[in-house]
Amino acid sequence: MLLVLSIAAAVLLAACALLYAERRDRRRKLAYLAEQLQRITDEKSAERLMLVTDDRELRRLLVSVNALLDHKTAASAQFAGTEQSMKRLLANISHDMKTPLTVVLGYLEMMMHNPGLTDAERARILRNTHAKTVDIVELMNSFFDLAKLEAGDSHISLSKLQMNELCRQTILTFFDTMQEKGLEADIQIPEEPIYSHANAEAVERVLFNLLSNALRYGSDGGVIGLSLFGDERHVYVQVWDRGAGIDMRDQERVFERLFTLDESRSKSFQGSGLGLTITKRLVEGMGGSIALASEPYRKTVFTVKLNRLSY
Repeated sequence: MLLVLSIAAAVLLAACALLYAERRDRRRKLAYLAEQLQRITDEKSAERLMLVTDDRELRRLLVSVNALLDHKTAASAQFAGTEQSMKRLLANISHDMKTPLTVVLGYLEMMMHNPGLTDAERARILRNTHAKTVDIVELMNSFFDLAKLEAGDSHISLSKLQMNELCRQTILTFFDTMQEKGLEADIQIPEEPIYSHANAEAVERVLFNLLSNALRYGSDGGVIGLSLFGDERHVYVQVWDRGAGIDMRDQERVFERLFTLDESRSKSFQGSGLGLTITKRLVEGMGGSIALASEPYRKTVFTVKLNRLSY
């Protein structure tokens, strides 16, 4: 009996010693993980926690912590990119506003300090001042529109929309400008009605932005085109030109905030870089997508894809 009790006591002591050793090892490993996690946080490092262990619960903890670290790294990178983008945005907006404001100020000073101006000269200065003021207002509107779209504050209501007439009316607003520039209009709009699940105001603005872009950058190609067609599920609108085009390295960036084209599309027409970004946000807000394909002096085409509705 005494022998049995002695063996039982020895087993119990061994078990307690083993349990104590395991707990001490776990505390040591937890302390190590805490120390490494603190270091990674302090150094703002993109490292992950590494530990060799047979402890199932510790492995689960490592997986969860590393997932959080990956998320933190991705969020930090996104924040840094957004911060840099906003700095460029503010710098670009400031520059684009400064230029017309300086011109307006110059016109006003000219009128103030030259009382001998003729009525015709004053009328010309006032027209130019008005035009530059309109540019400033449009730039500010673009900035705030993009801010609302990206913040999700601008709801786009969708309904059944007949695309044919909307496309015709939108390109007609550019017809006089195209004639003045001596441009050919290649319009491919079918007689059979095509319906999409979209928003009339948003689609009109998308087409206006794309046609304005084609006139601004592609008029050297001599032709501006608009095509409407569809398949069983989608409606497609293409706006194209045969101008200088967009380099392959820039095609993925044209929808970014602030991206403006270099000499390949004429620096004299540089803008705030917001138009195509707003266009993309509007299209995506309607559940669609927009794509670009460009071959210089052959065809540069923006393709808008929207969901189609039956008759």
